[in-house]
Amino acid sequence: MIANFSDHAANERTFLSWIRTGIAVIAFGFVIERFNLFLLTIAQAATGAIGAGEVRLPHLSSRVGRYEGLAFIFGGVGLVVLATIRFARTTRLLDKQEVHSADSIRTELFLAALLVLLVTSYSVYLAFQS
Repeated sequence: MIANFSDHAANERTFLSWIRTGIAVIAFGFVIERFNLFLLTIAQAATGAIGAGEVRLPHLSSRVGRYEGLAFIFGGVGLVVLATIRFARTTRLLDKQEVHSADSIRTELFLAALLVLLVTSYSVYLAFQS
């Protein structure tokens, strides 16, 4: 039997939830980055089939979506890396018998603030594009 099994199982569940969150953030970044390409492709297909003139969606194809998409992708990768580092460190600390102090939560607060900033800025960008 593994010593402190319930603690190790809780650590692993927490690690896997952070991995799922990181994958979701990466996927959202891909969606944002490819959204403009998708809209332009649909618009070109629609105007080609109808025979109409100019495409009316060029203002949606800007660099903001691409850069924010990349920021979400790199943020998700950062979450996965941070989760892996914290999982390994917590596993080592659980195996030791002495009492440990609580960790600083500055990194988590910084990542949460960065995510809120990215989502807010992209929401404002989309709100003023109409």
